[in-house]
Amino acid sequence: MSAGDFTGLVAVVTGGASGIGLATATALAGEGATVAVLDLNAGDLPDGISGYTADVTDRASVEAAIAQVAADHGGIDVVVNNTGVSAVGTVEEASDDEWARVLDVNVVGMARVSAAALPWLRESEHAAIINMCSIAALNGLPQRAVYGASKGAVLALTYAMATDHIAEGIRVNCVSPATVHTPFVERMLQGFDDPIAERAALDARQATGRMVTPDEVAAAVLYLANPRSVSLAGMALDVDAGVTHLRVRPKG
Repeated sequence: MSAGDFTGLVAVVTGGASGIGLATATALAGEGATVAVLDLNAGDLPDGISGYTADVTDRASVEAAIAQVAADHGGIDVVVNNTGVSAVGTVEEASDDEWARVLDVNVVGMARVSAAALPWLRESEHAAIINMCSIAALNGLPQRAVYGASKGAVLALTYAMATDHIAEGIRVNCVSPATVHTPFVERMLQGFDDPIAERAALDARQATGRMVTPDEVAAAVLYLANPRSVSLAGMALDVDAGVTHLRVRPKG
């Protein structure tokens, strides 16, 4: 990518107030995009990034926020569906309420935001939707039954959306990170008896020996969303530090 590839484009990033979302919003702004963040708490953002309060589980809230972004900035060209919640446990441990909560945020939330943005994306010459998936979609991770199921659905949703909207000039792709060191993960770790040991285990799971960084995921999002990436559609880009395909022998 060269500086300014997103100049003149309007990008929406959900869950953009922290972690991967904030890194992505900042990177897009650095490449010239006008960036709007949708979040439950969209305050305290860097200069040049505007915030809009929205709840992805509430269709009216999403539609109002998306319409306001388009009105304020003259349209929408890129949507990054980043909002997500975690869940730890097996199917035996997960309640019906947890299943409903995670699927509503991680899957249906993406559909709500995308549906609301489609009328403006159809008007764009460089329309792109990037969904935040996970290696959990295709890898059986321990104690992640609900979360893994939701990300498997995100992967299938990405392929379905890509098929439905490619003829309209809208490219749909997803990014599948390994475990990313974010406040999201730090909160999850606090649910374990030994958060320090669990964090060390997460680091060790990557072939690189460390968790992925938000900036690394943001770079992948920008690659897929870039107007130059005209032939990238219906693909899942792994940012997994080798988890999926590498089998590195332990040291010692």
